[in-house]
Amino acid sequence: MFAYVGCRTTAKRYAHGKGISVYAIDDQGDWKLQTIVPTLDNPSFLTLDRDQKALYTVHGDGHQVSAFKIQPDGNLDFLTTVDAQGKNPVYAVPSFNNRFLFVATLQGGAVASLPIREDGSLGEAVSTAHLEGKPGKGVSHAHACVLDGTGRYLLVPTQARGVGYEGVWVFQVDQEAGNLTLVSRSDARTYDEPRHLVFSPDNKRVYLVNEKGSTLRMFSFDEANGRLTPEQVVPSLQETYVGPNMASAIAMGRDGRHVYATNRIKEGIPPEGEDPAYGAFRGQETLVSYEVDEKTGMLKNPQWVSCEGYTPRFMTLTPDGKELIVANMDSDTLKFFSVEGDGRPRFTGKTVKTESPCALAFR
Repeated sequence: MFAYVGCRTTAKRYAHGKGISVYAIDDQGDWKLQTIVPTLDNPSFLTLDRDQKALYTVHGDGHQVSAFKIQPDGNLDFLTTVDAQGKNPVYAVPSFNNRFLFVATLQGGAVASLPIREDGSLGEAVSTAHLEGKPGKGVSHAHACVLDGTGRYLLVPTQARGVGYEGVWVFQVDQEAGNLTLVSRSDARTYDEPRHLVFSPDNKRVYLVNEKGSTLRMFSFDEANGRLTPEQVVPSLQETYVGPNMASAIAMGRDGRHVYATNRIKEGIPPEGEDPAYGAFRGQETLVSYEVDEKTGMLKNPQWVSCEGYTPRFMTLTPDGKELIVANMDSDTLKFFSVEGDGRPRFTGKTVKTESPCALAFR
């Protein structure tokens, strides 16, 4: 198995990554760095096509998306770079039929449909859905684009940033032409600034993490018409914590019984001499886990552990679902947490050193 780690590379992001890191993972689960593939700045989110023959990266703070062919030995060969149809692409997902790559741009306030060619390369956008902002002000800032379990709907959480709307936009997907048609929108609380979301395995519920609100919102989802109904809001922080925070990543346990989210203070270089393992929650560099009520889908019994580092921008489950990997961007580490048994994350002691990580994909 191979793991691909995306990163930030620019001084603007306090970063010093050098490209896409390719790791080989042996049968014992040990990671070995094979190579670092240089590319344009900030390969900050990664995804594979449905056939796992190509890897795609957005270039954060820029306007581009790049495609690479995956070789049998896991290494990457550059295919093409195309325009993302907006500034600062942040997320990408392939359509279920593998004909289009949908790309969300933050400041661009849009989701573009890029055709996936036979060789895995990308063509220029065939359609772009624009996310309108408040009249005369700007756009709504798309922070992700996630397909539901049927592949018929694309959900786009947006932030206002003072000029747009906060909420989740639901688009119906035309998998033959790549067009996106808005069917509904569920607005968030003012200043929540929605970031990322996940679906439950049965496709009946959606869990959204709100970056500035430091909350999670649970919705019921009607896949017959693409409608979201908000059901619950819970904090991502302990009730005794009163300092600054930005919630960041969210993940769903493989069996749908737990939801995980991360909290971070801000991007930046840790103070010299500080221990990156906070331990007693000096700041909110934490991983919080919730149980999912099996009848209602609501979140309950939150518990917090240290992320063992700074700025946990991203996390994902390992392919077998037994571990949760947290990418601590400002600590240059991937930290591994076991979620076997009761589903509560426990740091395993395993660390992979890698520069300014903020994305992870497996093949």
